[in-house]
Amino acid sequence: MLVVTLLALLGFAAVPTLAAETPAPFVRESTIALKSVAGRIDHLAVDLERTRLFVAELGNGTVDVIDLVAAKVVRRIEGLNEPQGLAYSPAADALAVASAGDGTVRLFHGTELSPTHIISLDDDADNIRLDARTGNFVVGYGSGGLAMIDPAKGMLIQRIPLAAHPESFQIDPDKRRAFVNLPDAHQIAVVDLEAGRQISSLEVGDLNANFPMALDATRNAAAVVFRRPPRLVDYNVGTNRPTGTFATCGDADDVFFDPRRGRLYVICGEGSVDIFQREGTGYRRLTRFETASGARTGLFVPDLDRLFVAVRAGFFGLGSDAAILVLRPTD
Repeated sequence: MLVVTLLALLGFAAVPTLAAETPAPFVRESTIALKSVAGRIDHLAVDLERTRLFVAELGNGTVDVIDLVAAKVVRRIEGLNEPQGLAYSPAADALAVASAGDGTVRLFHGTELSPTHIISLDDDADNIRLDARTGNFVVGYGSGGLAMIDPAKGMLIQRIPLAAHPESFQIDPDKRRAFVNLPDAHQIAVVDLEAGRQISSLEVGDLNANFPMALDATRNAAAVVFRRPPRLVDYNVGTNRPTGTFATCGDADDVFFDPRRGRLYVICGEGSVDIFQREGTGYRRLTRFETASGARTGLFVPDLDRLFVAVRAGFFGLGSDAAILVLRPTD
């Protein structure tokens, strides 16, 4: 019922479809301006209950809060030191912001976004995930580690050492494992969250710079994108071995599964989103959707059936605002 209500409020049903002759993978529904935002934009998170999108503006030292119904920024959290990772916990009604500059994770109460706790991880706090089983935030940080934070108590409860700084990682809550990109160690680590240690790794071969990752637990599969050379690799996480490798766009920083359509979306800083269609046990590249140079981060929200892509200031032309592109997938 919540999802139906959200879709009705956002007016998604009223958007016309493209001609069937040459269907595009997305319809660009809107462009939401991020006024006075300079520099790099990092990751995004969503609060479905309040239909809010959070945007980490690393170069600006801010987090913007977007009302998705009104399609505009309604709040700005300032005074942050290179915010990178974001996650929202519905159960604790807490927003977590991880900052590279001071190594902190700051928690904010969901209603009024007032600050509640600061947890220091010492160095380069980065990606955050919500562990669906425990309700804890899991944060990648420093020269190599995952930190578990209780969002209700605002407490650091565990650290798990890793061989290098973690980039994107994903959690399989049923099997209590995390899959972690460690590009500086030339690894994809498999971490036992209950034991608190790395137990194995996925094969990477001669590929390098593995940054984005998505997990499809229903298929026992992980998608990892490498930048050198630009390749998408589909892994069987039961065997830790790749099942397919595909050329993709350059400077990728986010990848997402679309379970409804059996697709993968690879967001690339070269200015495009590559769309892959699942066929049998593998994928084929379906098409490419042009965005803007430098637009390499975003968020796909299956409950809203929307892909949000972050665009830096100036990339739509001299003097243009930073923006969030709201893209509706087509069938």
